[in-house]
Amino acid sequence: MPNISRDEVAHLAKLARLAVTDEELDVFAGQLDQILDAVAKVGEVAGDEIPPTSHAVPLTNVFRADEIRPGLSQEQALAGAPAAEEGRFRVPRILGEEQ
Repeated sequence: MPNISRDEVAHLAKLARLAVTDEELDVFAGQLDQILDAVAKVGEVAGDEIPPTSHAVPLTNVFRADEIRPGLSQEQALAGAPAAEEGRFRVPRILGEEQ
């Protein structure tokens, strides 16, 4: 049965760069003990005949297959633009305005 000490919780909090109070150290130590107990119970149930899984239900890819289709030419794409310049969309300048 795991028993997490306050010092171990303080060390983990320091690694995670978390500021915790003395009261929180006690609370977190108890919570981490419960979590580790639950994980240990799962480890007892899972035997070699049970394959490891990452999800409770099987996942399938719902995306369609990629297929090449014709697209717009440069002229067609720029035809509906409010402003174009040198074969590109012209947009308002936004860099250099904040000073």
